[in-house]
Amino acid sequence: MRCAIYIRVSTDKEEQKASLKYQQELFYRYIKEQGWDIYEFYVDVQSGTTAKRKNLQKMIKDAEEKKFDIILAKELSRLARNGELSYKIKNLCENQGIHIITLDNAINTTTGNTNMFGLYAWMYEQESENTSNRVKETLRTRAQKGLFKGSSPPFGYEVRGGKLHIRNDDSPDIVRRIFSEYLRGAGRESIARGLYNDGISTPAEVAGKKNANDKWNDSTIRLILSNPHYVGDLVQGRTTTVSVTSKKRKKVKKEHQIIHKDIHEAIIPREMFNTVQQQMKVRTKYITAPKKHLFTNILYCADCGKGLWYRSNRKGYICGNYARHGKKACSSHFVKEEHLTNTILTDIKLLVKQINKEEYLKQLELKTKKSKHDLMKRIDKANKQILVFKKRKGKYINMLADEQITHEDYRENVEASNIEIEQLVKKKNELLSKIEDEQVIDSIEKLKEELLSFLNFNELSPEILSRLVNRIEVNEDSSFNIHYRFSAPIIE
Repeated sequence: MRCAIYIRVSTDKEEQKASLKYQQELFYRYIKEQGWDIYEFYVDVQSGTTAKRKNLQKMIKDAEEKKFDIILAKELSRLARNGELSYKIKNLCENQGIHIITLDNAINTTTGNTNMFGLYAWMYEQESENTSNRVKETLRTRAQKGLFKGSSPPFGYEVRGGKLHIRNDDSPDIVRRIFSEYLRGAGRESIARGLYNDGISTPAEVAGKKNANDKWNDSTIRLILSNPHYVGDLVQGRTTTVSVTSKKRKKVKKEHQIIHKDIHEAIIPREMFNTVQQQMKVRTKYITAPKKHLFTNILYCADCGKGLWYRSNRKGYICGNYARHGKKACSSHFVKEEHLTNTILTDIKLLVKQINKEEYLKQLELKTKKSKHDLMKRIDKANKQILVFKKRKGKYINMLADEQITHEDYRENVEASNIEIEQLVKKKNELLSKIEDEQVIDSIEKLKEELLSFLNFNELSPEILSRLVNRIEVNEDSSFNIHYRFSAPIIE
């Protein structure tokens, strides 16, 4: 846990400097007891009623970039004495998954203790509600005048002088293509896949949004197909925020929406749009959700890592990435369900046959015991090494407090220790996973008994698969690798 420590004193008088030193010592002791790390001290000499504090703003910026996990302060008043700023910090931390702890025990979000925030939140919420209502009224007035009030125009349009105008590029034709293909019977995923494979830019890419995805998806197609702006109507106020403190939105009844008919040039004829709306209702009503099949959540593409989807017309599975986005994203990786089933049943029969061999049984038991013993020794060694690095981090805090090392040296040493700890924890988890896989079937006799009972049915069920198979990876040439949960190898 990386800690941002905020310290504020009101003046630079001598008694305040003593307070600063005292607060630092409190934090050093607290962080060492918790076994956490110091990211940075943020110190301001200024009143708590203003947000214009240099280091407070720096801490807020670093919080937005998730540079630390916890904000520590002596008490809440050190962070802020006005409700708006208190709520802003709380809201930012909630959005970023950052905890706030005050050393006076008034607030500790790691344990759900946020008693003091209620008053501050209430004060700010009243002020924000009034401001929000004023903004909404301004936007509503703008909408009533027939001006577009959104932040981004619909795909295919641009805003000029507050009005929607058809773009002078290929995006309007893409909108027409989407509507036409849907009316010809294509599904939304099929349309999205075709656009992606043809290299068509997504609405997010056209709008120049950061981290825009180049893949079209079902939800994007649905939003375009249901957008009334495409018939020339300006329909605004279709949704509103749930509250001033929430980004969630709720639908507004049609009678409360602001609608101006035929106010801008249409991309889609009204008759075509209405037909599409009817089709969407019909298809939603009668199309059932895809059913899970025998190897669902067990079969994975060896190349892209996505799960394979069952296709009843082919009686087998294909890569989910290929199914959704086409050959540009991945290839089919098709495999027959019958082939998978026969292979696993054959492996089980072979294993049962081998277990009947007394010599094989003894060797396998010895191998399993030795493997488990070796794994436990390696886990114990990893635990001891982790403890060494944690103690070392505690020493670095002492050295920093005694000014034996600079903050830069402290951070460099701690980061190096954290990398070592992270690698050791990863190694330990891998070893634990191996033990767990071996302990799924912890005796050879039990394995034999279970396998024989499975063979009595001479068929596979989801229960049998989850008991015996961990994962199956399918290659591009339809060959596959089965990762069984038991450690017993098949001996040819």
